[in-house]
Amino acid sequence: MKKPVLLVAAALSAAAVLTPWAQKAAVPESRAVAPRGPLLPHEQALAGLFQSAAPSVAYITTERLERTGLFTAGLAQGAGSGFVWDAKGHVVTNFHVLDGARSVAVSLDAGKPIPAQVVGFSEDYDLAVVKLATVPANLRPIPLGTSNDLRIGQAVYAIGNPFGLSRTLTTGIVSALDRHLPTSEYREIAGAIQTDAAINPGNSGGPLLDSAGRLVGVNSAIRSPSGGSSGVGFAIPVDLVNRIVPQLIARGKAALPGIGIRAIDPVIAARAGITGVVVAEVLRGSPAAEAGLVPVDRRTGDVGDVIVAVNGRPVEAMGTFAAELDRAGIGTTAELTVIRGRKDRKIRVKVVDVQR
Repeated sequence: MKKPVLLVAAALSAAAVLTPWAQKAAVPESRAVAPRGPLLPHEQALAGLFQSAAPSVAYITTERLERTGLFTAGLAQGAGSGFVWDAKGHVVTNFHVLDGARSVAVSLDAGKPIPAQVVGFSEDYDLAVVKLATVPANLRPIPLGTSNDLRIGQAVYAIGNPFGLSRTLTTGIVSALDRHLPTSEYREIAGAIQTDAAINPGNSGGPLLDSAGRLVGVNSAIRSPSGGSSGVGFAIPVDLVNRIVPQLIARGKAALPGIGIRAIDPVIAARAGITGVVVAEVLRGSPAAEAGLVPVDRRTGDVGDVIVAVNGRPVEAMGTFAAELDRAGIGTTAELTVIRGRKDRKIRVKVVDVQR
């Protein structure tokens, strides 16, 4: 009866000798790492640019009340980007990042969120400024560049927080210049920068930098059927930002160029086959009144003056008209090309601040 047991034991012993892997598999050694060598010059430059600029980039979170039912509401969270403007703790972002927010917090350089207070905003320029409740000692304002000498094809870099992923760097070029970027109703920003650097939801308000690490634009919008980056992003030019932000800090609002008219809804004008700004009302004592502009006749409905150009640049609707007045600047005199009936004429009118 014991022989089968001995045979089994012997068979197991032989198997152990023939198949040592059954006892314990050997772990191969890790492969040796090949020497990398120094980064290429353009890689070193890009890494240095990010290291220098990233501490100036802000991660902005907001809370706003949103209706959840007929008689109920709940808190909704939002996120965007921004950048440090000055050593006093002012941070710049887009107006639409803060629109409707009841509370704002700013995180800098992966630090803890700092409560912030809105000190000024402009829906027309899609810009806003918040001030940190506590100003860190090592606060680093972002270096400012200029946008008037940008060239199509030059490199640009975006740093922001797309989809809540903080301190993300994307690279690209200036794809086009002098685009029109719609902001508030009937208004546009002239001279917007188009870039193929990846801009996604959450990048709004973040900086667009040149290869010297200077701010050249504020990333604001994308054009995409899917809602994600498709290589068509738009930024507010820094020359405009550098004019508007000090006003927001000092006054809480920005001066708005105008001539003292109200215009017919562009949709109605387009349906009537009219290209240009149809004057609906001329405000008493305004530059438009002094220049003799004639509005629509409310009694008969007859169209009066239609503005079709400012300083020789065509305007198709109120958006481009406002952008051209902004380009001309408050305090200047603009030349308007005006059509009444079938006759056109040129008139000169002063551009004033209609925000006051």
